[in-house]
Amino acid sequence: MVVRMLRRAFAVAYVPAGLAFIVIVCAGVYAGYLNRTLHAQSMRAEVQTKINLIRAKLEGHISANIQLVRGLAATIETEPDMSQERFAALAGNLFREETQLRNIAGAPDLVVSLMYPMAGNERAIGLDYRTNPDQREAALRARDSRRLVLAGPVELRQGGVGIIGRFPIFIRNGDGSERFWGILSAVIDVNEVYRDSGLLDPDLGLEITLTGKDAKGVTGARFLGERDLTADHPVTADVTLPSGSWQIAAIPAGGWVYTPDNALLLRSILGLAILAVVGPIFYAGRLYGERANSYAKLAQREQELARLSQRLSLALDASKIGVWEHKVDTNEMVWDDRVNELYGLPQDGKMRVYEDWVGAIHPDDLDRAQRDFEIAVVSRSDYGSEYRLLTADGTVRHVRTKGKFVEANGDEARLIGAEWDVTEDVRLREDLERARFLAEMRNAELEAAKVRIEHNSLHDPLTGLPNRRYLDQLLENISTAGAVEDTALLHIDLDRFKQINDTLGHAAGDAMLIHAAKVLKENVRRTDFVARIGGDEFVVLCLSPGIESGLSDLADRIIEEMRKPVPYHGHQCRFGVSIGIAVESGKDADPKRLLVNADIALYRAKSRGRSRHEFFTPALQAEIVGTKRMADEILSGLERQEFITYYQPQVDGSTFDIAGVEALVRWNHPRRGLLAPGYFLKTAEELNVVANIDRMILEQSLADFRGWEAKDLNVPRLSVNVSARRLQDGELIASLQDLDIPRNRLAFELVESIFLDDNDDLMIWNVNQVKELGIDVEIDDFGTGYASIVSLQKLKPRRLKIDRQLIMPIVASVKQRRLVESIIEIGKSLDIEIVAEGVETMRHAELLREIGCDYLQGFAFAKPMSAQDIERFVLSHRPRKPKAARG
Repeated sequence: MVVRMLRRAFAVAYVPAGLAFIVIVCAGVYAGYLNRTLHAQSMRAEVQTKINLIRAKLEGHISANIQLVRGLAATIETEPDMSQERFAALAGNLFREETQLRNIAGAPDLVVSLMYPMAGNERAIGLDYRTNPDQREAALRARDSRRLVLAGPVELRQGGVGIIGRFPIFIRNGDGSERFWGILSAVIDVNEVYRDSGLLDPDLGLEITLTGKDAKGVTGARFLGERDLTADHPVTADVTLPSGSWQIAAIPAGGWVYTPDNALLLRSILGLAILAVVGPIFYAGRLYGERANSYAKLAQREQELARLSQRLSLALDASKIGVWEHKVDTNEMVWDDRVNELYGLPQDGKMRVYEDWVGAIHPDDLDRAQRDFEIAVVSRSDYGSEYRLLTADGTVRHVRTKGKFVEANGDEARLIGAEWDVTEDVRLREDLERARFLAEMRNAELEAAKVRIEHNSLHDPLTGLPNRRYLDQLLENISTAGAVEDTALLHIDLDRFKQINDTLGHAAGDAMLIHAAKVLKENVRRTDFVARIGGDEFVVLCLSPGIESGLSDLADRIIEEMRKPVPYHGHQCRFGVSIGIAVESGKDADPKRLLVNADIALYRAKSRGRSRHEFFTPALQAEIVGTKRMADEILSGLERQEFITYYQPQVDGSTFDIAGVEALVRWNHPRRGLLAPGYFLKTAEELNVVANIDRMILEQSLADFRGWEAKDLNVPRLSVNVSARRLQDGELIASLQDLDIPRNRLAFELVESIFLDDNDDLMIWNVNQVKELGIDVEIDDFGTGYASIVSLQKLKPRRLKIDRQLIMPIVASVKQRRLVESIIEIGKSLDIEIVAEGVETMRHAELLREIGCDYLQGFAFAKPMSAQDIERFVLSHRPRKPKAARG
């Protein structure tokens, strides 16, 4: 009945008012929504109109500037050798137009040498696009794609910001092929483009961003605008460029304001409607509802009390909590069935006494349990305790009890409380404590293992020094912190360590490494960092090292200490060290660059004789870079067959008739032209490709030699230089057998210092096998090395070539002439023919003929020449004396 009354009261009081309120609010919300939608569409349309106008102006200005420059690019294609004056005249015509061009630059071979206007742009002359990190990628992309590439906006070398259009220019050759001339760059002043397009108009009322740096569209970087507008739902438009696109995005300067001007009026009308319709209905219903509500509350309290009683009963049964009451004055106790069950007593509802409670407590917990109870009774405070029960059947239970002191309205004092079994909780807590203890022990073991592993990962197990990983981390930390301005690194490499390792074994090598580590630690400062970073490589890192002389003194001390003999099992082991030193100083110091620079300096120290130290310098780096560039060019030259054969005639010493030719290597470099071996041979030896060059020259020479025979040209013999690396090739003889070499027509020239008085068995075997193939052996540059008569008897060469250093002085020096004559006599006594090289004049030729030299070679007869020139030389050569001057 109460419920029905409440429902009726609620219906009378609130339903009509609520329905009226809902209808009015819904109508107002919908009207506001339509109003805001129309306002937002109007705002976006207005912004779209403005940026479409800006987009059109941007496209028009940039395209107009690009079209002006295309004509100049076409003119350069027809005049590739255009001078600065011609370039300035043509470019000046473009600047007479209404344009935003700032300057135009021509970069033949990607280096800027043409510029208009020159004034204010002098700093750009000499700019190499290939080395400029800001412009390299765009310039190479224009060259490789053969299309216009827009870059920017970029910071200009001559100052300011511009958009750069790069036109790749290719010149058509006479044979129809094309070659790359370079880049024509037009710099468009970006601020003028912005101004003329209206972007900088203070009355525009828009916040604008431009995205797509380098004309990469939405994937490019933002280059105009202080922040990203994506989250503000901007209006966008694509700016189509001759090479790519930009994206323009805009919002109103104050952001999107979606509240229309008439919003306040609509809300006011809605409020008045609600008050006029809903107010009276709501007031009348409220008076009726208050009366019905009072009856409903009374009925609700009665139902709540019944529910609480039921819930308490269910909670006690479910939780197995017992309830007790203790009368303090009489010590009488009332226990419910659950408490009797806990204490092992019958569930009979009888009154219990204090002794029943005391008798069931475990003897070990009795004193503490009684003390807790007495404190609560004396102080009339809340009671709480936890103890064990020992039942008659020997069962032990852990119980927890809580009680509250009750004394009111003259009633006797009582403690009323609850008690429950916590045996499982206690056991779980004990298990958890035991598990926690075991986990802590395990964690301690793992932490110790982690420390050991981390230490091992950062230290060398042999010497105990930090390793390369530790060094890298330290350099990274120093670089990140940036606190130390001066840093030096000594890169130390042990000399002759491999010989000790190979002869006395790895144990001896390990002992030497341990000794080296000890020497380093004893000679550096306490603040210096010593590490072993490789097999026989160490580093010393010095923070704030001071002047260079201090580093030199440190390096000299280390070198001196390392030279001292180290006793090992009856042996006196000696080794040295080479040290490369690199220093980084100033605010721009880069500690991570130290190891690379010190390694370059170490390479220089080793190349200059070892057991010394060298400092890294920019000049040394440039030299290394140059050597690396040459090495790359040599490898590319081998792939492109750029190494070609030139020939120098050899003539009979008596008749001056052609007796043969010597094959000489030349490098037909694509940029430097024809290069002699002195320019590239040392680098080729370091690259270990001299044997490849030897093989290439041998194959070319044999092909030319067969061609001469087919033309019936009289070239009796062909001499080819062979390097030591080629003689040490185990596949040499097999490769020669595949070449079908004519017997007794080919000679291998071996440098005197290669192997004479040496005991390289493979080299000696290869030489003997070469002879078996009918190939003569000649000793080149004889007199500059250290060959003995015994070695000549052992090798038995067919010819000796006396070095030009001995031949040149014979005209002016009788003593030198006698020396050469002695060599000729020794050769004849050993049945060895003599070839004199470096015969520069007719006087040299006459003197050598007088002392009995068998063959002559030099500029007095002919310079080295190509195979085609040799053919003409042989056809025109007659057995007569050569000209006296060099030809």
